[in-house]
Amino acid sequence: MSGIKKLAGQTLWYGVPTITSRFLGYATNIFLFWLYKPSSTAAITQIYAVIPFLNIVFTYGLETSYFRFAQTTNKKHLYNLFMSSIIVSTILFTGILIWQSPQVAKLIDMQEHADYVRWMAWILFFDTLTVIPFAKLRQEGRPRRFAFIKVLNILTSVFLTVYFLGVCPKIAQHNPDSIFLKFYSPSIDIGYYIIANIVASIITLILLFKEFIDFKFEFEIDLWKKVMNYSYPLIIVGFGGMINELLSRLVYTRVVKLSHEEAQHQLGVFGANYKVAILITIFIQVFRMGAEPFFFNKSKDDDAKKTYARVMKFFVIVCCLMWLAIATNLSLIKYFAYGSNAKEYSEGLSIIPILSMGSVFLGIYYNLTIWYKLTNKTMYGAWITLAGAAITVILNIWWIPLFGYNGSAWATFVCYGFMMVISYILGQKYYLIPYAWKKLSAYIAIVVLLFLVHTLFVHFVPGLLLGTAFALVLILSFTAFILKIEKKEFEKMPVIGRYIK
Repeated sequence: MSGIKKLAGQTLWYGVPTITSRFLGYATNIFLFWLYKPSSTAAITQIYAVIPFLNIVFTYGLETSYFRFAQTTNKKHLYNLFMSSIIVSTILFTGILIWQSPQVAKLIDMQEHADYVRWMAWILFFDTLTVIPFAKLRQEGRPRRFAFIKVLNILTSVFLTVYFLGVCPKIAQHNPDSIFLKFYSPSIDIGYYIIANIVASIITLILLFKEFIDFKFEFEIDLWKKVMNYSYPLIIVGFGGMINELLSRLVYTRVVKLSHEEAQHQLGVFGANYKVAILITIFIQVFRMGAEPFFFNKSKDDDAKKTYARVMKFFVIVCCLMWLAIATNLSLIKYFAYGSNAKEYSEGLSIIPILSMGSVFLGIYYNLTIWYKLTNKTMYGAWITLAGAAITVILNIWWIPLFGYNGSAWATFVCYGFMMVISYILGQKYYLIPYAWKKLSAYIAIVVLLFLVHTLFVHFVPGLLLGTAFALVLILSFTAFILKIEKKEFEKMPVIGRYIK
């Protein structure tokens, strides 16, 4: 259990910046939802759907490769090689993106916002330069420094967003010559959301100066070729993953059979509810921060596979609790998330349970991927992701014109469910891990059943207070059930174990 205790400790530290950043990020999104109608936030939804795609190109799998090769290669030399590679490529890719910004804007149906594309290029530039330094901190087990820098990044972004979009317009109304408006232009409007991100990324790069001082330009072609041979399937995995997650929002206005204005409205509604639906990915991202280096470091131990199975069990239990909390509190979420614009945005509340369960499947899939990373069969990961991407493309093009964003939500559910199942089957063949899959499947089925019971209850007994109270009863009942079934496991846990006993 000491391995899980260490993972829990590191996950907690990685969780501080991730949860804080996500919470403040959601708070900022809510701020936008309160200020702007769905059609006005569509451009931001579009830009932040493109950024993850380009992140794959800019980083080309080097983060995971760093953890893998740090097990067998001189870490100082490896760090210098990776930094040398990513600095040169980042300068090249950023230059091309800025040069081709009008064409990129046209490609993503944002001709009127080519300036957003150029600003996006600078976000990618500064963020990419921090990827390897952050990987180094994770590999060395230094989550506190990691946490401090990440939290400061999001605090800067949130502060500037609120200042430019909330404070400056009010100052301009009463004192248009104020010194506090020196860097403010009303014409930029919601674009300050992106500018705030650029400034925060610059500050993050500055705070990593110690990692850059340690860097010395080195390049070894033979080692670099080995790294690329390991990394290129991860690039495919990354692209496939982004297609699965973001394609729907990129193609929505092109495939839906509606007027431009109505399509923009639906895209805004879809994007807003999607952000609420993927609250579970906060936990998944937190977990991955600690789990990826932990899994690689643990792989040499005799009890590694047993540890991986135990980690999966706790992961699924937490995901089930989170899903049940989200799915049974949609009415509560509606009022907190959308405020005065709740009527417009809440049209898409029905997709939240579907997308959230898709996120649970995705999290399980991420756990399962350890088999091909440890066995150097990363090409299998590429094929699985490509198959998932094909499902996403086909179902989105087929279902969006028929069912709108509900069709897209079900496409995501089917895609991640397929990837989870096929990865489990292949993993059991090439790297057998004793997952308690029957028990974990039962836990997922139980929370879905509880959600259906709650849905029937609020249908016949309407009311926000009663619905929320009944949701709490169901959540506590499931928690008590899990504590009873998994009592022996929880007794071994640090801190919580003494209370279970």
